[in-house]
Amino acid sequence: MGGFKKFLLRGNIVELAVAVIVGATFSGLVQALVADLITPLIGAVTGGRQPNFAEYSFTVNGSQFKYGDFLNHLLTFLMVSAVVYWLIVAPMTRLISLLDRDKDATTRQCPECLTDIPAEARRCAACTVELVPDSEKPA
Repeated sequence: MGGFKKFLLRGNIVELAVAVIVGATFSGLVQALVADLITPLIGAVTGGRQPNFAEYSFTVNGSQFKYGDFLNHLLTFLMVSAVVYWLIVAPMTRLISLLDRDKDATTRQCPECLTDIPAEARRCAACTVELVPDSEKPA
């Protein structure tokens, strides 16, 4: 039971739970954005009639295909994807590249196995090849 408690209290599980809750709330927000702002905007652009995509459908041999509902979900997916990319992925990629730039000043690659090692290392931890620290290399 102690191992399960430790598992539940790890930071990753708590962060995942927060992410799921925020994601669900965010999904509702984007669905409202599509239904309350984007759909009326499309209606304004296409002639003043506000379309209700959910009602769009066609019937083949008695089977009804509700492609309008699919369009609503597609718009929601595209909006969520765009917002997640521009507000989370792009800034995190930039932040990681800035942090990696600072990392490059303190690490180097082993010439034998290409593992990242400290710049002042005398031996590679992965392949145990002997190295000359950067500070002792001739300029």
